Amino acid sequence: MRFPLVPAPRAAGRPLLLGHRGAAAEAPENTLAAFRLALAGGADGVELDVWRCQSGEVVVIHDEDAARTCGEPLLVTGAPLGRLRALDAGRWKGAAFAGERIPLLAEVLEALPGAVVNVELKARRGRPDRGLAAAVARVVDGARAGPRVIVSSFEPALLLDLRRAAPHLATGLLFEAGWAWRAWLPAAAALLRPSALHPDRRLCSPGRLARWKAAGRAVNVWTVDDPAEAAALEAGGVAAVISNRPAALLGALRAR
Repeated sequence: MRFPLVPAPRAAGRPLLLGHRGAAAEAPENTLAAFRLALAGGADGVELDVWRCQSGEVVVIHDEDAARTCGEPLLVTGAPLGRLRALDAGRWKGAAFAGERIPLLAEVLEALPGAVVNVELKARRGRPDRGLAAAVARVVDGARAGPRVIVSSFEPALLLDLRRAAPHLATGLLFEAGWAWRAWLPAAAALLRPSALHPDRRLCSPGRLARWKAAGRAVNVWTVDDPAEAAALEAGGVAAVISNRPAALLGALRAR
């Protein structure tokens, strides 16, 4: 099967600005508070992370357990939704955020109408949840959010699942410095035909950006918090910049 090419969400005349886990430098990551703060600061949308919990719902949290952000060492895939929702996902970032909960992907899509949402499929090392992609596709389609969503992952197997379940959704292939990405990226990109490459900012030399663009790839870069670096990436033709501090980058990107 040859997958169709699906255009990624784009902004006219400039890169998209996406809040990494929301405005994660200022608010508790992957919460509605962080997502709303990113949009209030001028971001076009947000990047977030998802797992399926034990009871099958698609929940928004980065780590495989809730220890760092909620103070409880619960394995996300091993806990039912009710147990996860009882946790406080905001207090660790300050008393003003106490009571923030781990949201459902469906809730985020409903709470951010019109915003671009980059959904990253997470996986335990060597143990990807092969039902996650189809569950995400059902949520996205149920929210009628397909045109404003891009689904990304470091796990080619999960993106393959997504492409099979929902070939109409945009996808992004994630990779980072330190991986042997040169060995597998060309084959993965040829098979998956992703809408965009999602490289670590450390990999985005002018030469690589030029080669990726010449190959017809949109490039969405993470995680960029320096305005001067964001401006240089814009000059290099990137399609999106993902930042913990989207408000701080706004002038650098839109002043050009």
